[in-house]
Amino acid sequence: MDLVNHLTDRMLFAVPKKGRLQQACLDLLSGSDIQFRPADIPTFVGEGRVDLGITGIDQVAEHDIALPFDEPSNVEQILDLEFGKCKLQVQVPEQGDIKEAKDLVGKNIVTSFTALTEDYFARLENNQSRKESINGTMSPIPKLKTKIKYVGGSVEAACALGVADGIVDLVESGETMRAAGLCAIDTVVESTAVLIKSKKTSNQKLVDLITSRIKGVIQAQKYVLCAYNVPRSRLPDVTKITPGKRAPTVTSLDEPDWVAVNVMIAKKELAGVMDRLEEAQATDILVTPLINSRAST
Repeated sequence: MDLVNHLTDRMLFAVPKKGRLQQACLDLLSGSDIQFRPADIPTFVGEGRVDLGITGIDQVAEHDIALPFDEPSNVEQILDLEFGKCKLQVQVPEQGDIKEAKDLVGKNIVTSFTALTEDYFARLENNQSRKESINGTMSPIPKLKTKIKYVGGSVEAACALGVADGIVDLVESGETMRAAGLCAIDTVVESTAVLIKSKKTSNQKLVDLITSRIKGVIQAQKYVLCAYNVPRSRLPDVTKITPGKRAPTVTSLDEPDWVAVNVMIAKKELAGVMDRLEEAQATDILVTPLINSRAST
């Protein structure tokens, strides 16, 4: 019997229903043999209504900062999924006069991440040192307060429309930012997709099982299985090229002077490894992609 079915069969697991993370999430869960229905994420996980979720670090940070001061977060990040990399950045018109984030203090900012943005500019505001001369004496004057407005979409258009002096928005490739005539002057948060769980989870054993499966998919995505034949006399040379995660699997062939080798190699090193194997007289080199694994880290 499948252990998932054995462990009460179901749990609530939130994934994005659209946007930059959705397809990668679907592929990850499919590779883990997990069937699901999508739902809308950090808030539901934090309240214990959802046991597991996939979202960006930016969303988790936005959720945590928005909590009341005395309320602890009930969201725990348990696994970096290593996709969906982006940055939440402060952006201004490229041809404008503003070159540093501190110059935006007291001005108009538009963003979808109001909690992170308010926290970021509050720190800049606290660093202000403003004084004016009154009757020959330098006296402090009230600190500037940045005006932050929420916009759900097309944040990058705010400056061109005259709605904002700067924006705080996510940047992946930077193409949308450049097309809008903007440039980044600071980074608020660097983000990637993460697996999160509720600290109020009702089924920790199932959470651990699914986490293990997802780890296996992520591990498999980094490696391929390489198989080749090589003269036994060259075995010391090729095992230096492909040492494997622990050791290669070596099998004798019917030809006494030859062996077959099976070994995991890092996908990013594949082309160079194959070139070196050929130089070491390896033949019949075959590479097979991995779907899932339970390899040691």
